[in-house]
Amino acid sequence: MSALIVITTTPDTAVANKIAHALVERKLAACVNVLAGCTSVYRWKDKIDTSQEVPLLIKTRAAIYADVEAAIRSLHPYELPEIIAVPVEHGSAEYLEWVNASTVTEIG
Repeated sequence: MSALIVITTTPDTAVANKIAHALVERKLAACVNVLAGCTSVYRWKDKIDTSQEVPLLIKTRAAIYADVEAAIRSLHPYELPEIIAVPVEHGSAEYLEWVNASTVTEIG
């Protein structure tokens, strides 16, 4: 089993909680950490902008990444949401087994 941490940012806590709950309910994530707000500085449409955002850390399996990304896109209000997947190189065997057991094994 290959685990991932998927990172996204949301405009507020309500959206963050909506996405987090949907992913866990659908068994697309074993756990989602809704972090404290942060300030993001970025270039968008040739303009530098600053926004307050709420980051999410989503623990899932690589095998279902496409479905996780699709779910985030369907629930996210941004035109272009940040969705970045970072592979888990090492981790507690028991925790990684729990991630595997807590997520769907097949989609469709």
